Amino acid sequence: MDTLSLNPAADNDTMPAGRVLGAYLAEARSECLRYLRAPSFMLPITLFPGMFYLVFGVLMAKGERTDAARYLLASYATFGVMSPGLFGFGVSLALERDGGLLTLKRALPMPPGAYLLGKMLMAMGAAAFVVLLLLGLSQTAHVSLSLTQAAALLATGVLGVLPFCALGMFIGTLVKGQGGPGVLNLIYLPMSFLSGLWFPLPMLPKVLQQIAPVWPSYHLDRLALAAVGMPQDGLAGHVLVLLGFTAAFLLLAARRLRRYG
Repeated sequence: MDTLSLNPAADNDTMPAGRVLGAYLAEARSECLRYLRAPSFMLPITLFPGMFYLVFGVLMAKGERTDAARYLLASYATFGVMSPGLFGFGVSLALERDGGLLTLKRALPMPPGAYLLGKMLMAMGAAAFVVLLLLGLSQTAHVSLSLTQAAALLATGVLGVLPFCALGMFIGTLVKGQGGPGVLNLIYLPMSFLSGLWFPLPMLPKVLQQIAPVWPSYHLDRLALAAVGMPQDGLAGHVLVLLGFTAAFLLLAARRLRRYG
């Protein structure tokens, strides 16, 4: 058995509320510390978006209209927050399935949701770091944002990582640990390009523009653009698509996990 399933010993109905909360907090702290102690994993997924924005959004956009740097700030923020969700869930879940860690977690007297909550909080923290880094770099490009706009972009990034956590979780139930990074990159990089994160959508062929709404990154990018003051239509629709995407992949992942258990 190589997955996490319900543990009767950790049933929330039989544990005092204080112990349940303590178990969630302890697991979340443990998960965050584990990734902080693995810089070879965390540094690429947090610093690459900053490096790309510095090159394309700051240096190469120098002398261009500030709208270009503002647009790229939102787009690279979206690109950056996708990574902690996809790789933080997908690769680690696949590796932990292979290594038997999920079987060990299942035997521990803790709520089963604590394990996933810990990973989710780690991904949200990494997303917050990415957005704050890009906000700092945007000042060198003279992007003028109000405090409300900066806070809106930060909130969009922190919450926007959740659909990609769900997708990463589902993929982590499908692939082996060694194949996880390759499979996820085959999803992450094309999805970023096809959503208009690297180039504005009008620069892409018409057929690619028409299928862009298929990707969750497109909808998150629309919200990020609105957050930095570039008005977009149908914001409620983008939110609903992301919520539906998250729920669908969480259900698919849960079915896969139950099948293993």
